[in-house]
Amino acid sequence: MEKNKSVKIIVDIFMTIFLTLAFIRWDSIGGAIYHIIVGSFCALFFAIHIFIHRKWIKAVTKSCLAGKISKALRGKYIIDILLLVVWLISIISGFISIAPFFNETEGVLAWGRLHGITARIGLALIIFHIMQHIPQIKSYIGIKKQMKN
Repeated sequence: MEKNKSVKIIVDIFMTIFLTLAFIRWDSIGGAIYHIIVGSFCALFFAIHIFIHRKWIKAVTKSCLAGKISKALRGKYIIDILLLVVWLISIISGFISIAPFFNETEGVLAWGRLHGITARIGLALIIFHIMQHIPQIKSYIGIKKQMKN
């Protein structure tokens, strides 16, 4: 396996691990500090993931704006852009809600709700995103495509 593909897979694995950990009921296992640390690592791996795929995003955006994109790729692109927007909102609102959370001010309610809602929407989009990429995932782990009779 080439080095670049290995890096992508490792980043995706860590991103998935930290995302999963961030959804665990953190109030029972370490409180807000746990969620802040795990969420920060999740945000870091999301940023690395976007950085790795920045050329693809730029190229497909140009093709999409020019109307030179297949229907299948357009569907993946739309989900990717929605993921980018939703997770940016979730990450930013999560960081903004940290200070009010510890000061127990009213600000935590609005930002915390926005963070929670966008995280759940983002999770649903990730599930859909994974379903779109099942052929690539299978190829990464060595599952060959079955021939139809």
